[in-house]
Amino acid sequence: MAQVTTLGEIAQAFIAAAHEQVWCSVATLDTHNRLRSRVLHPIWEAAADDVVGWIATGRSSLKAKHIAHNPHVSLAYVKDPLKPVYAECRAEWVDDPAQKQRIWTLFQTTPPPLGYDLAPFFGSLNSPAYGVLKLTPWRVELGDLFGGTARYWQA
Repeated sequence: MAQVTTLGEIAQAFIAAAHEQVWCSVATLDTHNRLRSRVLHPIWEAAADDVVGWIATGRSSLKAKHIAHNPHVSLAYVKDPLKPVYAECRAEWVDDPAQKQRIWTLFQTTPPPLGYDLAPFFGSLNSPAYGVLKLTPWRVELGDLFGGTARYWQA
């Protein structure tokens, strides 16, 4: 597996693979340091040599307790098990109203299946249940079990 120097070198390939697969398994550590996985639906954005993921999710969910305990999450996209995509990230809540509005709009205006209507889940943008998780990767891996094009970046 080849290591790249900057995330920017594989950012577009990572985002394309993640958005093509849409759903991923996200693992957190619970308050007893046991792993817990669930399926989530991030949208990723690139800016310069950086990539940021966004998840619209319940602010009082079980994962919120896990992230308060340990903010590190592990994402696995495995729709094609021969070309898995992984992202190891730090998760943090975004409480800025303008940023929450931007992410709401991003989910609403991105074509399905990646984008979707958040209203059935949260009611409205101003719902206290509506939370935005920001994912900042510290390691990204584009796997290729047989093709020899596997690459990764690590901060």
